[in-house]
Amino acid sequence: MNSRAKRRDGVASTILCVGATPAEQRVMVFSQLTEDAVNRAALTLDGAAGKSVNVAKVLKALGEHPYATGFLGGDRGRRIRSRLDHQRIQHEFVDVPSHTRLCITVIDQYAGSQTELVEESLPVPSRCYSELFRVVRKRLPVSRAIILSGTLTQGGPADFYFRCVRESNRVGILSVVDAKGESLDRALDAHPSLVKPNRSELEASVGRKLKSERALRKAMQELVDRGAGSVVVTGGAEATLAFDGTSFWRIHPVRLKAVNPIGSGDSFTAALVSSLLRGEDLGEACRWGTAAGGANTLSLMPGELTLKKVREIGPLIHVERL
Repeated sequence: MNSRAKRRDGVASTILCVGATPAEQRVMVFSQLTEDAVNRAALTLDGAAGKSVNVAKVLKALGEHPYATGFLGGDRGRRIRSRLDHQRIQHEFVDVPSHTRLCITVIDQYAGSQTELVEESLPVPSRCYSELFRVVRKRLPVSRAIILSGTLTQGGPADFYFRCVRESNRVGILSVVDAKGESLDRALDAHPSLVKPNRSELEASVGRKLKSERALRKAMQELVDRGAGSVVVTGGAEATLAFDGTSFWRIHPVRLKAVNPIGSGDSFTAALVSSLLRGEDLGEACRWGTAAGGANTLSLMPGELTLKKVREIGPLIHVERL
């Protein structure tokens, strides 16, 4: 899974990780939670997260050269920058007046449950999106790929990912959109290389329930017809489906005893892109995406897996070409 960054004009090429809503992440572990009572955590961890930051952390673990950008504000934003510096992840975030959100994962070891408490992001001025797009345009010529992850801030421009994909096509690099709703629908018009909705997000995009694999495959074809180069539909503990416009694959995960599944979709995206950049076909790339998603479930903090564990899980993944 390791790879060396290619070079353009003497500059090490990175993978650009873009997301408008990073988060400070707190993971609190309890031996047993009791409702309507004082519960004292056995362990508390703090870190940097949010979809695009998780992607960047996993890419770093896989030996890639991520470059993270998005919005950060307040003391939480400063702590996220400091943590990324410590992890030697390159970044350039746009300062915004609103504070960066906090997300809390509550793990009940007795029940084997993981509960995510998500603080919604706050609106940012439109000038902040203009500045973020400036950063994207600056970094694209020295990037191998761009990964656009997560929701936009409240009231953010729905065409932001569309503009980023269009610009990435202009410079000729891989573009991946892991988003939902109008942001995903608008991005399709710019012809992204790959989109990665989960099943409910795919249902929202095509406007109907998808109750069978046949229905899922038909909906994936519709997204290709609307502009996607490839479509990957993740299913959590269920099989992932992938379609490159010609061939379908079904990828079966292995059963693991999860410690914390938060961030597994982001881990999948990171390893998927890393594999595609190494020249793997879509089915094989999804093998390593699935392995990274599984490895992520074994760590308390999202996106902080190990390459060793990904390599152990990868050969156990069953990939079917349909």
